[in-house]
Amino acid sequence: RTQVRLRSSMKLLDIAEVARRSGLPPSTLRFYEEKGLIASVGRHGLRRLFGPDVLERLALVTLGRSAGFALDELAGLFKSGDKPRIDRQQLAARADELDRTIRQLAAVREGLRHAATCPAPSHLECPRFQRLLRVATANQVRRPSKAPPRRKAPPRQ
Repeated sequence: RTQVRLRSSMKLLDIAEVARRSGLPPSTLRFYEEKGLIASVGRHGLRRLFGPDVLERLALVTLGRSAGFALDELAGLFKSGDKPRIDRQQLAARADELDRTIRQLAAVREGLRHAATCPAPSHLECPRFQRLLRVATANQVRRPSKAPPRRKAPPRQ
């Protein structure tokens, strides 16, 4: 209680309010706290309390997840103090990876569009569809697994 009173000048948010504002269920917030992505600053009864900066951190986590970063990679951003340490080279590398993925998906999209309107009696008789199959197979074979499978966040409640 003393800790809560000392920080009363700051607008503390309980876990329910953070969940409401962020759109994340409390179970995910607890999981993110366990992973070191966010930190509670105290408790009011059984409810965790967070500083107002937690919403910004959650927005960074959401953006990072959208870009394909693993939670462990994102946790590394927050290890030293309050402000995240964002590795610009890592961001550029991820952007390059996204560019490659976008090019691959665009090629697949165009192949599917062609296949949908192809006049060939069978898709397997279409040279363009055959190229699409070769490209898809080559991408599958060349694509090494870079990291272990991601642990999924707890389901939304």
